[in-house]
Amino acid sequence: MKKVCKKDRIFVEGAVCPLCHNSTFTETWKGRITILDAEKSDIAKKVGIDVKGEYAIKVR
Repeated sequence: MKKVCKKDRIFVEGAVCPLCHNSTFTETWKGRITILDAEKSDIAKKVGIDVKGEYAIKVR
């Protein structure tokens, strides 16, 4: 199962989150959203995402 940064909700493959440089992850998440162009995406703006990537919608 993929791990997700608890703070940024971005899916992470390494040992450190590329956005916040933190290492607090969870494997308990629901839903997935892929942002290709954060500047033009209305959904990204609505949920507060400003960097392209794959995000979990809900994180525990």
